[in-house]
Amino acid sequence: MAATRRARDLAASVLLPPLLLLAVLPAAFAGAGARRWGRGRVEELRADAQRAKDAAADAFYELDSAQRDLRITVETITAADDTRQAALAAADFAAFGQRVDRVSQEYIAVVDAHDLDSGALDAGAAARARQELLRVRDELTRAREELERFGRGLGPLAERAESQLAQVAPAVERARQALRAATGALDGARAAGLPADDLAAALAALGPELRLLNEGAGRHGIKPTIRRAEDVRRRAETIAAEARRLPGLAAEIDKRLSSLRTRAEAITTRAGNVDPVLSELRRRFSAACWQDLRGVPGQAAESVRQAHEVLARARRAREERRFAEATVLLQDVHALLGRTDEAVSAAGERLRRLNEVSFDPKREIEKTRFVVRDAQRLAMTGRTFPEPRHARPLDAAVERLERAIETLESGGRHPDYWLFLTETEAVRGMVAAVVETIRSGR
Repeated sequence: MAATRRARDLAASVLLPPLLLLAVLPAAFAGAGARRWGRGRVEELRADAQRAKDAAADAFYELDSAQRDLRITVETITAADDTRQAALAAADFAAFGQRVDRVSQEYIAVVDAHDLDSGALDAGAAARARQELLRVRDELTRAREELERFGRGLGPLAERAESQLAQVAPAVERARQALRAATGALDGARAAGLPADDLAAALAALGPELRLLNEGAGRHGIKPTIRRAEDVRRRAETIAAEARRLPGLAAEIDKRLSSLRTRAEAITTRAGNVDPVLSELRRRFSAACWQDLRGVPGQAAESVRQAHEVLARARRAREERRFAEATVLLQDVHALLGRTDEAVSAAGERLRRLNEVSFDPKREIEKTRFVVRDAQRLAMTGRTFPEPRHARPLDAAVERLERAIETLESGGRHPDYWLFLTETEAVRGMVAAVVETIRSGR
C-alpha cells in the first residue's frame, strides 16, 4: 500500500508539468491578442486626431486668407475715405484682428501640445488631442464666419473706395504723360538754342512729386494721390506750354525791340518840334495858356535817353536768353515812351485847341450848352419836376459855364483861353455824371 501510494505520487509528479503547461497556454494566447487589439485602437484614435488636426489646419488657413483679403479691403477704404464711418470700420477690423490673433495662438498652442507622430502616444492622449483640435477648429471656423459677415457689411464702403481707386491710375498716367510732354517741349526749346533754365528748374522740381506718385495710393492715400497727380499734370502742362512758346516769344521780343527803337527815334524827332510850338504859344497867348508846357522839351529828351538805355538792357537780356527779364524791360520802355509821347503831343494839341477857341469861342460854348440841355431833358422825361439830386448839379453846371463865359469875355486882348477850355470840359464832366446817375436809376 505504501509502495502503491509512492508509485501514485511518483506518477503524479511526472504527469503534473504537462498538465500545468496545458493550463497556462490558454492564458498566454489570450494576453497576445489583447496587446494587438490595444495597438489597433491607438492607431485608430491617432488617425482620428490627425484628421482633426488637418481640419483645424484648413480652418486656420481659411481664416488667415479671409483676414488678409479683408485687410486689403479695409486699407482701400481708409485710403479713399476719411469719413467717420470708414474710421469705425478700421477700428472694428482691428478688434477682429485681435480676436483672430488670439484664436490663432490657441490653435498653434494645441498643435504644439500634441505630437501625433510620437510612438509613446496612448489612446487617452490621442482622444484628448482629437477633442482639443476639433474645438479649436470650431473656434477658427466661427471667427472666419464672423469676419466674412463683417466684410459683407463693408460692401457700400468698399464699392465707393474702389470707384475712387479706379481714378488713381488714369490720374497718375495723365501726370506722367504731361511730364513727358514737358520734357519733350523743353528739349525742343534747347535744340532751338533756347536753354530756358527757369523752366528746366521748374521741371526738375516735379521729380520728387513723381517719386511720391510712384510709391502709390496705398502709402499716401487715394485722395492725396489724385490731388498730387492733378497738380503735377497742371504744372507740367504749364511748363510745356511755356517751352513751346519760347521760339515765338523770342521772335516777339525781337519785333518789339525794333518797334520801340523806331518809336523812340520818332519821339525824338517830334520833341524837336516842341520848341517852335512853345514859341508860337508864347507869342499869341497868355502865360497861363502855356507855362505848364515849358519843361516838355527837356523832359522828352531825358525820357528818350532813358528809353534807349533800357532798350539796350533789354537787348542784352534777349541775347542772353533771359526772356522774362527782357519782356519786363520792354514793358518799362513802352510805358516811358507812352508818357513822353503824351507830353510831346500835348504841346501841339494845346496849340490846336487854343487856335480853335480863339477863332470861334461860340462853338465851344454851344457844344457845352447842348450837353447841358440834353441832360436837362433827360432829367424831365416822365416828370413834371426834376428830382433835386439831378437838378442841383445841372444848375451848378449852368452857373459854372456862365462864369467861364464871363471870364473869357472880360479877359481883354489876351484872355485865358486855356482856363476857358478846362472849365467847359469840367462842365461837361459834371453833366455826364448826372446823366449816368439818371440812367442807372432807371
